[in-house]
Order: sequence, then C-alpha cells, then structure tokens
Amino acid sequence: MLGQRIRLARSAAGLSLRALEARIGNRVSAQAIGKYERNEDVPSSGVLVALSDALGVSLDYLVGEQEMVLEGVEFRKKQISSKKEQSQIVAWALHLIERYLTVEEILGLPSAQWDQPREAPYPVRELGDAERAARSLREYWDLGIDPIPNLVDLIEDRGIKIVVVDSVENIDALAASVRRPGKSPVRMIVLRRGLHGERQRFSLAHELGHIILEISGDEKLSEKAAHRFAGAFLMPAEVLWSKVGKHRSSIGWSELFALKDLFGASVQAIAYRCADLGIFSAALSQRLFREFSRLGFRTPPDYEPNHLKEEEPRRFERLCYRALAEGALSEAKAAELLGITVIELNRRMEEPVGSGVAE
Repeated sequence: MLGQRIRLARSAAGLSLRALEARIGNRVSAQAIGKYERNEDVPSSGVLVALSDALGVSLDYLVGEQEMVLEGVEFRKKQISSKKEQSQIVAWALHLIERYLTVEEILGLPSAQWDQPREAPYPVRELGDAERAARSLREYWDLGIDPIPNLVDLIEDRGIKIVVVDSVENIDALAASVRRPGKSPVRMIVLRRGLHGERQRFSLAHELGHIILEISGDEKLSEKAAHRFAGAFLMPAEVLWSKVGKHRSSIGWSELFALKDLFGASVQAIAYRCADLGIFSAALSQRLFREFSRLGFRTPPDYEPNHLKEEEPRRFERLCYRALAEGALSEAKAAELLGITVIELNRRMEEPVGSGVAE
C-alpha cells in the first residue's frame, strides 16, 4: 500500500524517479525509490518525511491504508496522448477523491450513493434515445424544462463527485468510477481547471451522458450520443421552441449571445442543438459554422467571446468547514484536506466573504 501511494503521489506531482531523487536531496537513489514503489523495500522514517515534503502530501496520506482504483476511465481519441499525463491525472484525481471520501466518512455521510433513475443506464441504439434519456433524467430529478443555473452544484447535490485537476493537454472532463475493496463504487467526473464556463458546462453534461447512457462497443456512436444528451439536457426542445421558434432561416449575433447567457452554453452548442431539432435550416447552419470558423470561435484557447464564469465545485469545501465547526476535524486536519495552511483556514473561517478585510 505504501508503495502504491508513493507512486501515485509521484505521478500526481509529475516527477520521474530521478527528479524525485533530486528533490529529496539525493538521500536515496532513484533505484531505491523504485523499490519502495514496488514494495520491495521500506523507507526509513527520515526518508519517508523527505518524500512527504517533496511530494506535497502528508505522512498520514503516505501511510494510509485505504486502497482505491480509478475504473472506467477512457482517454478518448483527440484527448490525452501522453501516458505520463494520463498517469498524472489519474493519480491526482485519486488523491483528491480520497480527501473527499475522508470528510464524508468523518461526517457519516453516504459516499457511494447517487440519485440514479431506476431505468438507468439508458440503452442507446440511435441518437433519439439519448434525447429521450435527457428528458427522463430531467423528469426524475424534477428539473422541469428551465435552464440549469449551476450545473456543478446540481451534479454534486445528486451524489456524483466532481474534482478539478490541472491539465495542459486536450482533456476537458472525463467520467470515472472509484473502486474500494468491500465498498460500493463512487461515481465521479474529473474537470480540467480553467475552462470557460460554457465549455465547462457542456463537458460536464457530456460526461453525465457517458454515466447515464449504455452504449456497447461503438465509440463513435457513444460520443455522438453523449453530445446529443448534453445538448438536450442543457437546452430542452420545448424551451428552444419557445425562445427561438420552430423554423428559422436567419438569426443575429445579439440573439445568439442572449441565448448563450440564458442557457449557459456556447453559441456553437446552441447552433448544433437548433440544427438537431430542425429549428435552423441547413443553409443557416452552414452559414453560421462558416462564420464560427472565420472568426476563430472553434480555435483554442479563447474560442468564442463573451465567456461565462467557470463554475467551482464547493461541496467538499463546505463539508470540511462543517466538520471543523462540529468538532469532527481538527484545524490541522481540515487545513490538510483543503490543501491550505492553518493560518489561511482561520482567515477564511473568521473573515466574511467580500468584507474587504481579506483583500
């Protein structure tokens, strides 16, 4: 277990064995660290402290006994090509989710349950099935047909964990399942930090589609279905018909960007959705996407203008403050889980947000 944790922490830090050797001041060799990771040897207490400091994790984390595996992770085509980057994301996601599960366990909260419809996962044989699945999930979650103001809060409130990682490559989000011995798996979505709000929301809805839909062996259909699900979940047909109409041969930029603010979706996602529903004529859709390309709306990193604010997962942070206030966590442990100093923790607990004192 210790070996696995050293390896995961090293991967999360993006360090090679030799880089870790240098970071601990050459106290032991890269070969020795490799033996620790393979459980062929055990580090001394002094080396263990040095590894903890170098990797930015606590001693409690390194010697912890909870074994977790990230399952169902599919780095789909055009996402991450680097095996090192894949390993780093998996390791960091596991590190973050362990903190999340730790505070839930301290508070006695169910960690593995999510609000899954009895019929789910919904089988998909054609794209219309994904549309119907989005409608069914909205009905089950009692969302009506109104736009969703905060998708991150909604998904976390329904029991699916969201963690945010740094990534320099092409991944926006991915769905996964965390397996623990003797316990039920935990569903989670990993998000890349720094996404524009409209792109983040669509990526989240897309990964929710991968969780809620059942598609066997057809990656192309799987991606198209997840896209269709995301569009239908964020922009129900009835609302679009009401706001846009059922048949349009032209539309202006002001209207498109007003719809962006309403639905929290990019103008490109809105155009795709209107095309799927037959609202936009083929000629209008072609004209719009030529304009999107000409104006650079389809080109990273900026994409289209009028970016929406990125939504931040807050549930884990709230649980840490709750556990601290209830005396279930010490200040030191709460700060460790949140990845901040005790001084910063006290500042956050004592100073009202937006008071200007902390600024």
